[in-house]
Amino acid sequence: MTCRRRTVTATTALSCTAALLAGAVCTGAAAATADPDGEGDLAGKSAQQISDDALDQLVAAKSLRLRTLTTAGPTKLDITLDQAGNCAGAISKGALGRVQMIKRGDQVWMKPDAAFWKSQFPGTQGTEAAAKYKDTFLHGTTHDAFLQSLSAACDLTAFQKSAAGTDEPPTNTPSPSITSTLTKGRPTVHEGTRVLPVVRKFDGAVQTLYVAVKGKPYPLKLTTEIDHETGTILLSNYDRPVPTKTPAPADTVDIAVFEDMLEGPDNAHT
Repeated sequence: MTCRRRTVTATTALSCTAALLAGAVCTGAAAATADPDGEGDLAGKSAQQISDDALDQLVAAKSLRLRTLTTAGPTKLDITLDQAGNCAGAISKGALGRVQMIKRGDQVWMKPDAAFWKSQFPGTQGTEAAAKYKDTFLHGTTHDAFLQSLSAACDLTAFQKSAAGTDEPPTNTPSPSITSTLTKGRPTVHEGTRVLPVVRKFDGAVQTLYVAVKGKPYPLKLTTEIDHETGTILLSNYDRPVPTKTPAPADTVDIAVFEDMLEGPDNAHT
C-alpha cells in the first residue's frame, strides 16, 4: 500500500454521504400519522411530504456544515462548505491522522497533525516532519492533484445534485424497483432542536431522517443501519457563511515539500 493510498479520502466520504441522503429523502410511499402531537409545523403532513420538503431545503442551501461518521471505518468529515466551492473544516481517519483544510477559490491549505505525518513516513522521518511542520499549513492550488482530491469534498453543488439524484446520466434501461416503506416516528430532540424522524425500510436497511419541526423543515440528521453497521450524517448551519480567514504566508509552506517527501526513495514502496 502506498503513502498516497493511506491518506484521507474525502471524496469517498462525501460520495457516500450524498448517496445515503438521496436514498432517504427521494424514495418511499406516503404514510400519514394519526397523532400529530409534538410535530409542530410538520403536523398533518405525510412522511413523503416531509422528506420531499427536507430535500428541497437541502438543495436550496447556499452553505451548510456537514459531519459524517460510520462504524464501518474511522474516517470522519467535519466541514462547512458553500456553493462557490469554499470550505473550512477537518478530515480525520483515526490512527492515520487528521487534516485541517481551508479552501478559497482555487487556493487550498491543509494542516496535518502529528499522527498524519507519522502515518505517511516511517520511523524518524515522520517524527521529524511532524515536529518541523507543527502548526504549519501546506499550501497550493486545485491544479495540484493531491489537493484537488482532498478538497473535492468542498463541492456543495455536486453534493446537492447527488442527493437530489440529478447527477446521473440518462439511461434507457429502467432501474429495478425496490420495495420500501416510509413512515413517521415520534418527535425527539437532536442537538437541542426538536425533530421528527422519517423512517424508511428497504432490502434489510433502515434509514432514519430527522427533520426540524419548527420553521423551515431542515434535514438535520440521517442514520443508516445495514448489515450491523451504522452510518451517521449531521447537517447544520444552513446558509451561514464559510469562515473567510486564511493562514498567513509565514505559517505556510508549498505543498511541493510534502509531495517531494512522498516521492523520495525511502518511501517509494511504503
